[in-house]
Amino acid sequence: MNGLIKMEIVRSLDEDLWRDYVGQHPEGTIFHTPEIFQVFARTRHYRPEVWAVLQGHSEILAFMLPVQIHIIDGWLRRLTTRTIIYGGILCKNSERGKQAIQLLLAAYEKSASIDALFTEFRNFYCLDDYRSILTSCGYQYEDHLNYLIDLDRPPEAILNSIGKRTRKRIRKGLRSGLVTINDVSHAGELDAWYATLQKTYRFAHVPLADRSLFDSAFNILCPRGMARFLMAQVNGATGACSVELAYKDKIYGWYGGTDRAYGDVWPNEMLTWHVLEWGASRGYRVYDFGGAGKPGEEYGARSFKAKFGGELVNYGRFVNIHKPWLLKISKPGYEIFRRFR
Repeated sequence: MNGLIKMEIVRSLDEDLWRDYVGQHPEGTIFHTPEIFQVFARTRHYRPEVWAVLQGHSEILAFMLPVQIHIIDGWLRRLTTRTIIYGGILCKNSERGKQAIQLLLAAYEKSASIDALFTEFRNFYCLDDYRSILTSCGYQYEDHLNYLIDLDRPPEAILNSIGKRTRKRIRKGLRSGLVTINDVSHAGELDAWYATLQKTYRFAHVPLADRSLFDSAFNILCPRGMARFLMAQVNGATGACSVELAYKDKIYGWYGGTDRAYGDVWPNEMLTWHVLEWGASRGYRVYDFGGAGKPGEEYGARSFKAKFGGELVNYGRFVNIHKPWLLKISKPGYEIFRRFR
């Protein structure tokens, strides 16, 4: 009888229904939750949307949370607007669920709200079962790497799986006590935290999200135990910083930065080890490093992440270019912008 019930595309959801669906879905991540939607909705230059297919009034067959992001305001906005779907699409594992994905993506493509250069699915799990559907809807697969660390073991076992040189540095750092790891406990401490993050992104010539993203995450996610803002401090100065997201049995490395002036005491390594040890001792099963770039392309953070002995995975991304000619024009402009911003 259920198969005869009409599927309906909706652009809003009851929060309890939404939260339960993501919580119970085996591939549901923090990037699908109502809480992250609230964070993005309060962020300058971000515009999140809800897209879902319902069967009846309470059964979600497919769901995605596109976030439209731009870098520059004004008339140049069209050249920097893209849509990112963090965590990819969720669906019911059935033929009906696959039909719902097709229905959802077809409607999304026709939506007048799509004024982005492209839409990109950033997959947090293997989507091979749905690749043919995504391809038929105009999405092309691209390889993209990531490192996952198994936390379901004693902290000492995790430490012993880390590269020898890095492991030696961590042990030395623990003995010296020169680096202390602290949580950002109040909003006023975010100034020093964000300044360290800015240094890293400025050095890499990569645009950084507006401060409002982190203020919103601190105010919404931290009280719910869904985020930790951390600082590795050296003699009271911030040598490294990160924000870690926690949901179900996973920790996600979201943003991180380091002040190169303190590199000789390895604050970034010490902070990462703190997160791994903390997660393992509290029952988390996986640490997700949040991406390691494309195979064959230089990506500075990949070598750092590789040192921690995680499993290298390639869940890839799916990209649909909506405005190919405009994208072609925007690429050289973006490179100039990020170099001289």
